[in-house]
Amino acid sequence: MDHKMSRSPWVIHYDGSSCNGCDIEVLASLTPLFDAERFGVVNTGNPKHADIFLVTGSVNAQNLPVVRQIYNQMLEPKCVVACGICACSGGVFRDAYNVIGGVDRAIPVDVYAPGCAIRPETVIDAIVEACGILDQKEAVMRAGGDPLTVGGSATWDGGVELGEDGFVAAAEAGDGAGADASAAVDVPAATPAAAKEAE
Repeated sequence: MDHKMSRSPWVIHYDGSSCNGCDIEVLASLTPLFDAERFGVVNTGNPKHADIFLVTGSVNAQNLPVVRQIYNQMLEPKCVVACGICACSGGVFRDAYNVIGGVDRAIPVDVYAPGCAIRPETVIDAIVEACGILDQKEAVMRAGGDPLTVGGSATWDGGVELGEDGFVAAAEAGDGAGADASAAVDVPAATPAAAKEAE
């Protein structure tokens, strides 16, 4: 039987600390207008059932452990999509006192989907990209390999750690790699949705 993870990807969505603009667009991509379900996408609230982790908003000291907990509860193979510019690099809140940076400061990110706010078409493009990575990770697992050698996990720098006081040291908080340095996979610029984002 030729089974592929990408035929019915289940996604879980978490809002890190956004303005809720990207959250609305992620939910819009699941509505009948954009209909991500035509690709077999199912929205779930249980990390143990999810294949793709959609994260909106930046990471701060309060949500850093939550993002990691959800990620760790997901079974392999799994993919992470940073939805919106805040999730990619911290966005307009990057220099705020409580913002550590993008999602890649907490967990490995496989697909960066920028936008402010992200468009539903870009969310769907990112999910399709993540499906391709899921298939790669599944193939590696079937061959007896480690899925952490594929995608964002292979190039991840380990993120940041909280001190005993619950805060990140100023030097460590400011050196976030962001989408520029640690991007393993990006939404292709050739797609119509990504081209609209660039305008």
